[in-house]
Amino acid sequence: MKENTHPEYRDVCFVDMSTGKKYLCGSAVKTSQTEEFEGKSYPSVKVSISSSSHPFYTGDTKFVDTEGRVDKFKKKYGAKAAAVSEAPAKKEQK
Repeated sequence: MKENTHPEYRDVCFVDMSTGKKYLCGSAVKTSQTEEFEGKSYPSVKVSISSSSHPFYTGDTKFVDTEGRVDKFKKKYGAKAAAVSEAPAKKEQK
């Protein structure tokens, strides 16, 4: 088997930034940060979402639209979509 072909596989602590929950898992990710977990220091990776904060796993149904993208879309294309959907109905009436 060739030497130095595989990355170093080790235990890494993944930290959910929104809940603060920590998970210990085997990974080959490279990081210079460390985190204390159960009295031992592990390399750590900060994640924005995990099973402790994802709506599918928590059962929370949150609709996050911070930039108003849905409203912008409806404002921009709402009139066009309504005109297109009314056109076939007008043809049927004739």
